[in-house]
Amino acid sequence: MINTITIDKARKSKIAEVDFNNIPFGRIFSDHMFITEYEKGEWKNPRIIPFQNLNTHPAISALHYGQSIFEGLKAYKNLNGVPVLFRPEKNIDRMNKSAERMAMPEIPKDLFNKGLEELIKLDHEWIPTLDGSSLYIRPFMFATDEYVGIKPSDKYTFIIFTCPVGPYYSAPVKVKVADKYVRAIPGGVGTAKVAGNYAATMKGVQEARQEGYDQILWMDGFEFKYIHEIGTMNVFFQIGDKVITPGLDEGTILEGITRDSVITLLKSEGYHVEERKVEIKEIIQAHENGTLKDVFGTGTAATISQISHMGYKGKELELRAPEKRELSNYLQKLMNDIKLGRVEDKFNWLHAIPINAEINATEE
Repeated sequence: MINTITIDKARKSKIAEVDFNNIPFGRIFSDHMFITEYEKGEWKNPRIIPFQNLNTHPAISALHYGQSIFEGLKAYKNLNGVPVLFRPEKNIDRMNKSAERMAMPEIPKDLFNKGLEELIKLDHEWIPTLDGSSLYIRPFMFATDEYVGIKPSDKYTFIIFTCPVGPYYSAPVKVKVADKYVRAIPGGVGTAKVAGNYAATMKGVQEARQEGYDQILWMDGFEFKYIHEIGTMNVFFQIGDKVITPGLDEGTILEGITRDSVITLLKSEGYHVEERKVEIKEIIQAHENGTLKDVFGTGTAATISQISHMGYKGKELELRAPEKRELSNYLQKLMNDIKLGRVEDKFNWLHAIPINAEINATEE
């Protein structure tokens, strides 16, 4: 059971100011946000309020010691105009795993679900319907102790806000194979969705972009020999009749929800999928002998994104033309068709949110 979620509606919606035919990713925000605070061992005062700036103390722990985690998921409208979420239970589970790793309290599933559903009901008109667009949903939690000292915080704030978005990548992605910086090592926080993970990649990505690349293909932190993931995506390789992706055993790779969905779809279609260590030399050799058929990334923001080039030790590998990529093009279409209700959701991944009912802000 959760407490009543109070709702304070915005006096005037900003939706009329938005050009839904031209939506930049992550720059436009919907009318409302869900917020609740943790103190003395419990979550309190869950509420939906107009989207607004936060008033924070300069000494909160998140700003100084990095106790901050987040998630990302999307809402779509199916063919009947009903808002649907894609596997939201996986986001709740992963967020709580991140919280445990960062010595933060878990978010009760009923609180997460109820806050998210009421928020989407209230702002469902913000869900864009143009192909490739969606309503991006950002749940996040951060430490709020007003204390300059290194210890797990006693107080936290949890917020969900949403923003209409277009495609994260508008074209196939060029990646540089890491040879200098490291994203994660065994025993670290690579498998958690922690703000600091992304901060640690900024310098490397900045340098890669100066060289004409979009992202980095991160490698292991010891030999720069084994592939981990791309900065915004997990990565897949099709070599001959096999589909290969780095395994999760070492705890250095984010347990992607799109990754898991793609593996499930591939196996259901009879593909041979291997989750294991992937050596960069294996990929280079497959490219040289012509057996590398496809390379693509998977992620909530990016969905399925083809990799067009790989920069490795001063050389650039140009991969198969996008239109010749049967696998990634098939997966891209299939994932979109499932989310929009064009094909059967045989794995029960979609969670519909009825919007014709009056908003009910109390959990009985």
